[in-house]
This record gives sequence, structure tokens and C-alpha cells, in this order.
Amino acid sequence: MAAVLLATVACGAGTSSDGAATRDDTAVVREDLAPLTKRFQALGEPISARWKSGTMGDPRVPGPSTYWIDAVVQLTPAVADQLAVGTSSAGAPEVVEDLVVELPAGPWVGSDQLDRTLSANGFGSVVRLAPASGTVVLRSVGEG
Repeated sequence: MAAVLLATVACGAGTSSDGAATRDDTAVVREDLAPLTKRFQALGEPISARWKSGTMGDPRVPGPSTYWIDAVVQLTPAVADQLAVGTSSAGAPEVVEDLVVELPAGPWVGSDQLDRTLSANGFGSVVRLAPASGTVVLRSVGEG
């Protein structure tokens, strides 16, 4: 369901000449936790995070902005265990290029329930969890 939400939001956000939604990826990598934990309370109180965010679409088009967030978050063991319940093997997550070096080796798990758990406050998320390292990866899109 979150994948459908992300595709729907991305398609309406503005497109490049090839029809794909465009992402403003000029932001620096951030490490502050408060913006993430405020939006995604199911993260609990993470140990650390590295993340980026920006807008999607064409800034020349009036209307509300659509925002994206890619985050690699180191969870406490209790939160990681809680989020892992009901998950199954999943493919590796996708993140912006600046965060690829932050990804642990895996293996990765995911589920529709995990996506829903971390889809909050107007943001739809596709989520992957590496249980061995307690690392969760969010790829979220929503309106500010």
C-alpha cells in the first residue's frame, strides 16, 4: 500500500522530460534525530541516524510541496525487535546516493505492516529493516 501511495504522490509531484518525478537532492546529509522522531514516532528514541530530505516536482509550479525523506536509522534493540515482528525477507532498500555507504550488508526484511507503521503524519513510507544490525531504512514521501 505504501508503494502505491509513493507512486501516486511521485506521479503528481512534477515530472522530468522522461515522465519521472524529479527530486531536489541538494540538501546535506543530516544527523539530527528530532525531525525524524517527531514524524515517525514508531522509531522510538534511535541511537543515531543519517538522512536527507528535499522536495519533489517543479518549484515553478504553484501549490503545496511534496517532500521526500530517505533515512538510515540505528534503532535500540527493543524497537528493532518490535518492528521486526511479522516481517519476511525483502530486497535491499533504495536510498539517495549520499546514504548508500550507510547501509549495512543485510539481510533485509520488510512487510506491508512495517510500511504502515512508519507511514505517519502525511508521509507514506517504504521500509526495510536489517535485524542483525538494528538498522531501519525509510524512503518516505508526503506533504509537509
